[in-house]
Amino acid sequence: MPRIVIVEDELIAAEYLKEILLLQGLDVIDIIDNGYDAMQKIPTLNPDIVLMDIMLKDSISGSEVALHLRHKAPEIAIIFLTAYAETEMIEYAIESNSYGYLMKPYDETSIVSALKVIFAKIDYDKHHKPLPTMLVHISDTLIFDRECKRVFKSKKEIPLGVKPLAILETLCQHPNITISSEQLCLSIWGEVKNASMLRTQISRLKKVLKEDVIQNVKGLGYKIICK
Repeated sequence: MPRIVIVEDELIAAEYLKEILLLQGLDVIDIIDNGYDAMQKIPTLNPDIVLMDIMLKDSISGSEVALHLRHKAPEIAIIFLTAYAETEMIEYAIESNSYGYLMKPYDETSIVSALKVIFAKIDYDKHHKPLPTMLVHISDTLIFDRECKRVFKSKKEIPLGVKPLAILETLCQHPNITISSEQLCLSIWGEVKNASMLRTQISRLKKVLKEDVIQNVKGLGYKIICK
């Protein structure tokens, strides 16, 4: 039985959602109403699934929590709760690598139907998806260790600061795939910044790596070219 945490700042809505899940025989282990507590508690609770509201009552959004969890506890499946327009949310769910989303206001029939599809996908992935390697071979001489968060060139470590390390880590999670500028900004600053600030950080990282492996995909973002 999957263990579920609900992150929702509207108590009545959260309790209603919990009741629906309990009636389906699911285990709701906690309800959290703000982003800070979600970041602190969820890795400790170690749920299988987090139902994550995008908009929370403190300064930390659900999207920031999701990004934090993807780094700290990537095995946790995230499903977004949102009142956003459907097209916009589909794009966001794909970009953030979530398992899907549930629309507000909550409707029991729709939630049950959507969850059955999402849970089936989670179950399939757990049994069929191979474990990702922790070593990303960017080139013949350049290797990034995702577990230790260290980069090596010709077997010698290249020291990186917090911001360039966050960029490299985010890009190496999806090698040869374009990562949006917005997502990269969230990994560095926790919020979206202007394009010039991101370009500066990317440029500095490329100079340190001394290899032209990070490409700008015009209008979309950046990707790292790996072997």
